[in-house]
Amino acid sequence: MYIKPNATILFQGDSITDVGRSRETDDLGSGYPNYVAALFNSAYPELNVKFINKGISGNRVIDLKNRWTEDCIALAPDVVSILIGVNDTWRRYDSNDETSAEAYYEDYKTILSRVKDELGDVPIIILEPFLLPYPEDRIKWRVDLDPKIQMARKVAKEFGATYIPLDGIFASKCMDTEYSFWAADGVHPTSAGHALIARAWLEAIGY
Repeated sequence: MYIKPNATILFQGDSITDVGRSRETDDLGSGYPNYVAALFNSAYPELNVKFINKGISGNRVIDLKNRWTEDCIALAPDVVSILIGVNDTWRRYDSNDETSAEAYYEDYKTILSRVKDELGDVPIIILEPFLLPYPEDRIKWRVDLDPKIQMARKVAKEFGATYIPLDGIFASKCMDTEYSFWAADGVHPTSAGHALIARAWLEAIGY
């Protein structure tokens, strides 16, 4: 993927993207968006690339749809990166508020259609929602999350997005280490988990 000089790259998502970002400044928080920006800009300072983080803790894909004008379209990014989906599963189990895989797909399709229709042919990066089987109660969540992963893959293919298979990447890494090394609650990455996402992101775009 070609990143042009002076480009703006937007990160969107939930708490995995948010990670304490500032709402008042350009601070990216302490998660993978900050790692990506630091590594990229240290390697390619001459490109003068700007990174923006608009992740909001607790968001589901419908929340992205509802704030897409302000937090995506109005920013006119040159690259849009999205990680969303685990809360669409989580709310089923902690709030009895289920999001079907079909609804997840339709809302995802809506926001990507707006990117193409209103921003033009800008590159889209979709990071796969993921879940580690730790603690053990997370195991039963797979029945809900797995169909959403399939929908994320489907919509990425339909829109020609760069797809990063994080669920598989984390599963592979967990063969060598404890689950909690990567995500203490199975959902929110440790610093090592965020670094793993950042590496996968940079490798996926060829930098």
